[in-house]
Amino acid sequence: MGSDTTVLAFDTSAAHCAAALLLGDRVFVTSEALGRGQAERLMPLIEELLRGEGLGFADLDRIGVGIGPGNFTGIRISVSAARGLALGLGIPAIGVSCLAALRALSVGNCAAIVAPRETAYVQIGDADPAVIPVTEVPGSAQWLDQPDALATSIARLAQVAPPDGPSPAPLYLKPADAAPSRDAPPVMLK
Repeated sequence: MGSDTTVLAFDTSAAHCAAALLLGDRVFVTSEALGRGQAERLMPLIEELLRGEGLGFADLDRIGVGIGPGNFTGIRISVSAARGLALGLGIPAIGVSCLAALRALSVGNCAAIVAPRETAYVQIGDADPAVIPVTEVPGSAQWLDQPDALATSIARLAQVAPPDGPSPAPLYLKPADAAPSRDAPPVMLK
């Protein structure tokens, strides 16, 4: 798709809620630091961004969404919102790895996102993303520290991506931190 497309991109994979709007070559972006509450804040944030430029959802040509890695719940919030909007609007939703979006911002071609327990999600060059100790992350890494820049990069990558790819899906590099319930499951009655 060309640069005349209107692309909405958003991400809630970390302690933020960020959205970017590409109108041709112009960029409008907003973000909020949020430890919790991304599910409640994402849609109002998007609506405010669109309304600020005199647009509505019907004006969008495609949606870009950060698919992770990052916070499990945050990733599911963004991906489900993108899939729902795309289905309702009849437009493509493009999933973009947050590491790929960060690498696009970096001259060093290395991206890193803080992960639990003194680890980081890292991608160096075209290698597969991995979870490594923070102490092993190269000094040239582009860290996720500017949600506005991340959302803008997701929008730019979504703008040039083929529209007929698979629906966005979460990118998880490790299992969930949640422990299974210690309670016995309920007995199913016939």
